[in-house]
Formats: sequence, C-alpha cells, structure tokens
Amino acid sequence: MDPLRSFIEFNRRLSARVHGLLGPRYTTDGNTHFERHVPWRYLVRGGKVYDVGGGRRPFFDGTAKTEYGLTVVGVDIAADELARAEPDLYDETHAIDVMELAGVGDGDLVVCRALLEHVRDVERAVKGIGSCLKPGGHACVFVPCKNAAYARLNRLLPNGLKRRILYAVYPQTREAQGFPSHYDRCTPHELHTLFLAAGFERVEEHLYFASKYFFFCFPLYLLWQVWILLVSKIAPRRLCETMSLVYRLPM
Repeated sequence: MDPLRSFIEFNRRLSARVHGLLGPRYTTDGNTHFERHVPWRYLVRGGKVYDVGGGRRPFFDGTAKTEYGLTVVGVDIAADELARAEPDLYDETHAIDVMELAGVGDGDLVVCRALLEHVRDVERAVKGIGSCLKPGGHACVFVPCKNAAYARLNRLLPNGLKRRILYAVYPQTREAQGFPSHYDRCTPHELHTLFLAAGFERVEEHLYFASKYFFFCFPLYLLWQVWILLVSKIAPRRLCETMSLVYRLPM
C-alpha cells in the first residue's frame, strides 16, 4: 500500500474508533436507516412504486418485488442508467428529468433517494413526485442537508478538483459519483414548506448527524464532530447532515 493510502487508512481507523464511542444520535447512518426501515413501512401489497432517481440501482430487489407483488416504475434522467439495472426489476422506465415529470396519479409509493440535491429546482421536482401518487399515496425521500460541511465544500470546490480529491480519498466512489450537486432548498424546513405547498401532509421526519466524509483526516474529523455535537442541540433542523422525510397525499 502506498504512503498516502496508509496515512488515510490509519486516520480512518482512528476516527472510526472515536466515532464508535458516541451514541446512536451521532452514529446512525441516514442512508442505511432509510434503506432498511423507512419505505418498507409504506409498501402496499400489489401496489405500484415509482423509483425516482434509482437508475441502475433500483431500491427494491427481486425478492421484495415478488414478495409484495409490486409493479415498479423506474424514473431517471439518464436512459443508460436505467438500462443497466438488473433485468425485470423495473416493469416500466421513463428517462426524464424529475422537474419535467408529469405522472398520472396512479402510484402508491414514491421512493426518492439521494436525488433532490442534484436538482436545480426542487419545487418542480416535488410537484413531479406528487403527480405520480394517488390520494393516500406516500413519498419517501432521503436527502443530504445543504448546510452540512461536506455539502458546503461540494458547492465551493470546482467540479474537477472535488472529483480528484474524492476519488483519491474514496476510490470506491468513482463509479457512483458524477452528477453535479445544487442543494436547492435542501433543508428540512425548506423541503417541508415545498411539500405542504404541493398538497402533501407530513408523516415522518428523521434527522441524522452521522457522516464519514472527514474520517480520512483525524484532526478534521475531531473538529467536525465537535461542531456536530454543538449544532445538533442548537439548530438540528438547519444543520443536520442528512434527513429522511415521508409525506402523504390526503385522501
């Protein structure tokens, strides 16, 4: 292993050791919690699911699709991403920007995971999500917060530079990354306002304060963690790291 990778791995191990001493509020990974718990509560057997932004990685695998008798519609801006999904996981696909999405109101559930931060106009995206749902349908959304330290850096650094840094520190992200991030109105309060304006009612909101972006440099991780311990008490709905939101269209 080259010296840079050795240095990074040492710092990651040290950061992880300290991180493990904290309670669940600061160690629960938002994406993992969302994937394991949130959309599953709103599945309807025999229902229709819109996987918005799932691309090559549909949220529900073949086992879940069969067990619940789901019809899954894949929606993604990139046709090639939809085409790379495992066969038969999507029953129908639409290569379209979520801002242009105009559904027919026949869905029981929309799953939208780590997409809205890439959208230039989230208000239009929320309306597009709503257009896919029938009355009583649920939208389950996972979003990074625009005020998180990594999100601020993401917006400040030139795209080419931040990719080189990211791939050097986390080479496993090379295939998964690539879309620019805008973080338009990506805070719990701002998104809540947009969903209400689109006719939704709130069902659940989970705020997460865990992140591993700074594990590669232990001093940076310590500074970030002290910051998180403070802001999680003072302004959690402005300064969380990520969030899971569930909204429902009234009957």
